[in-house]
Amino acid sequence: MFLSVKELELRKIGFDKVFESGQIEFEGENLELGSPLHATGSAELLPESGGQVRVRGSYSVEIVAQCDRCLARVPFPLQAEFDLYYRPVSDLPDEEEIKIDAGEAEIGFYEDGLELEDLLREQVLLALPMQRVCSETCKGICPGCGRNRNETACDCKPEMDDRWGALRNLEL
Repeated sequence: MFLSVKELELRKIGFDKVFESGQIEFEGENLELGSPLHATGSAELLPESGGQVRVRGSYSVEIVAQCDRCLARVPFPLQAEFDLYYRPVSDLPDEEEIKIDAGEAEIGFYEDGLELEDLLREQVLLALPMQRVCSETCKGICPGCGRNRNETACDCKPEMDDRWGALRNLEL
């Protein structure tokens, strides 16, 4: 869904959209929608702001991702609200490096409008945990035989890196 600035100049745009699997792509992230993504909210052009757009709303979705330890596919239910501000690209200075304050770090930029799908993709990626694990007690994959240690035990003995072995002989 494209949120056109030309249309926002005329009126506030509301949205209540459901995105099915495949409608929002997470290229290179090894993520997929486990349930439809439901997003509601509105977009408006702020009066006397020089073209600043405010998009606020909420979404709920279940994202399926790989566990970082055991590689099992795991659902991550997400539900969050967002309140975002965007300015026209023409507001960007021509300088190579510019100094921005903390408030400006929260602002995005647009050309002719905003794609709701892009906005939601960014919000979902930001809401996912940095380390995605199936459980806090996940044992992961055995580095020796490659078995999932949550499912079966293995007889592999951990290899000791003896480069630091001389330190064991030091007296304290």
